[in-house]
Amino acid sequence: MRAGPGVNAVIQARSSSTRLPGKVLRPLAGRSVLGWVVRAAAAAPGVDQVVVATSDDVSDDAVAAEAERCGAHVVRGPLDDVVARFGLALSQHPADAVIRLTADCPLLDPALIGRLVAVWRAEPSLDYVSTTLVRTLPRGFDAELVRASVLAEQVATATGADREHVTSAIYRQPDRYSCTGVVVSPAADDLRVTLDTVEDWELISALVAELGDAPGSWRSVVSLLRSRPELVALNAHVEQKKVGQ
Repeated sequence: MRAGPGVNAVIQARSSSTRLPGKVLRPLAGRSVLGWVVRAAAAAPGVDQVVVATSDDVSDDAVAAEAERCGAHVVRGPLDDVVARFGLALSQHPADAVIRLTADCPLLDPALIGRLVAVWRAEPSLDYVSTTLVRTLPRGFDAELVRASVLAEQVATATGADREHVTSAIYRQPDRYSCTGVVVSPAADDLRVTLDTVEDWELISALVAELGDAPGSWRSVVSLLRSRPELVALNAHVEQKKVGQ
């Protein structure tokens, strides 16, 4: 029985990454990168359904097939209109709130995702809850919860880069939307465990070799990286693409 308002996790995924094409289908310790993300979302306390939102381009047929193989629901929509895909996910799999995840974060921590759900269910008038509003976690543990009506508003009104980044028009307007964030201490936002380059892949592969095939734990990842500066150095120079790039 559901313990509160319905919350679905929606994972945006595509194969046509500009810096590391096909990254979400790369094998990592016996499962695909996408498979890691689906597993983390499914294991998160309070998440009712997991949906992968990919494109209807033929290049993403394999992504859709892999998502289904991993047990996720699949919706397919415009390649370059990510917020429209989230709208499809919401219409085909209704929920009171949606957690936005990206398929290039294989070390996502189910406990962090569950914390967003708990915060929102305690105060369901919140429009937006995330681990990134004030960034204290390593990049790669990003999760954002959006109230369904607010997401539907973005589908209808977002323009330009906001259609790719889905939530940017929400947290950019804190006077209009009620937003809050989950933070940790001590901060570890200088670290990077998302997958966008070959150097990122080298680091994530090294972490998985040390930590094993298990859902991510941000504490374990941070602890290992703090003790192994040579691992941090693998991708320390990589710059994150900014909104609009």
